Amino acid sequence: MVILAGLYEIGGSSRFWQWLKADRPGWMGLLGAILLVLYGWVATWQPTAFGKTYAVYGGIFVVMSRARGWYFDGFRADRSDLLGGAILLLGLAVILFWPRS
Repeated sequence: MVILAGLYEIGGSSRFWQWLKADRPGWMGLLGAILLVLYGWVATWQPTAFGKTYAVYGGIFVVMSRARGWYFDGFRADRSDLLGGAILLLGLAVILFWPRS
């Protein structure tokens, strides 16, 4: 679910951004808005509490956004990008899997 939500959120945001910032046609902005609504809907399918769900989504989306930049924009990650992503994923693992008392 988190990957699907990430695809909707990042895809919708990038389409909306292109419409507003890169002078793309209006249908791109509309498509972006539709994808963002789908993201909001998919996010509600998660069984965890709102705060936990969105904390995890935030971290996953950072990593997915960097991957999107690499694939579509030719962005090349350096060591600090890779280390930051690894730290972020480690933090997500703590949030999700650390034993609760």
